[in-house]
Amino acid sequence: MDDQSIDAYKPAKIAELVESIGVKKAVLPTVPTIMLGLMAGAFIAFGAMFFTLMMTDHGMGLGPARLLGGIAFSLGLILVVVGGAELFTGNNFIVMAWAENKVTTAQLIRNWSIVYIANFIGAVGAAVLMFWSGTLSLGGNAFAETALNIAIYKTNLDPLQAFIRGILCNALVCLAVWLCFAARDVASKILAIIFPVSAFVALGFEHCIANMYFIPLGIMLDPNEISIYEFVGNIVPVTAGNIIGGSLFVAFVYWVVYIRKYN
Repeated sequence: MDDQSIDAYKPAKIAELVESIGVKKAVLPTVPTIMLGLMAGAFIAFGAMFFTLMMTDHGMGLGPARLLGGIAFSLGLILVVVGGAELFTGNNFIVMAWAENKVTTAQLIRNWSIVYIANFIGAVGAAVLMFWSGTLSLGGNAFAETALNIAIYKTNLDPLQAFIRGILCNALVCLAVWLCFAARDVASKILAIIFPVSAFVALGFEHCIANMYFIPLGIMLDPNEISIYEFVGNIVPVTAGNIIGGSLFVAFVYWVVYIRKYN
């Protein structure tokens, strides 16, 4: 294909790009990985903040309100992809390079561990700043009430439901990232992100990094209502589901189809 073409990359080419980027991510030095991980946690938190505002006193029906909220939440992944950052759920794509033996298991675990922890710090840090900012008092504290209700809802999910919602969520997130690799310009990348991400948000699926913002903020708003134990009870199954949804249901499948060699 002509490099000057404006047509989207074909799936086989996307697979090559994703695999090569996975190798680069796996060998990225520790300090840049941490810094980019912190940024990604904060970026997803910005999307979560925007989503919360859209869900406050919206006056719309269930579907339209959640669609609007999902579009607002898309800000987070747009910042990650276009701005450049290391997001744990998106880095599940490194499995493609790992399956091709271009990344070792140790490198894979190292990247995921560093990025996950950095995402956590970035998201929680953003929640602390949001709590201190006074912005939650908007609408006569209606903004704060919405934020608390979101956190309560998430911590009351059955672990199995949280796990399955995590699978479905990261399948869509990774598909959004996959579509971004097909795009050749920023506007196309943004458009590619909006529909998969707004779908997962509107459908109520669970994203572990987003929950690292939502639930700690809820704890700060009312520590008597939500405990750290409940936070862990949500994050563990959601993270496990996100890994399966992104690594197995998307990355591994595309590796089998486009990268694996057949004799």
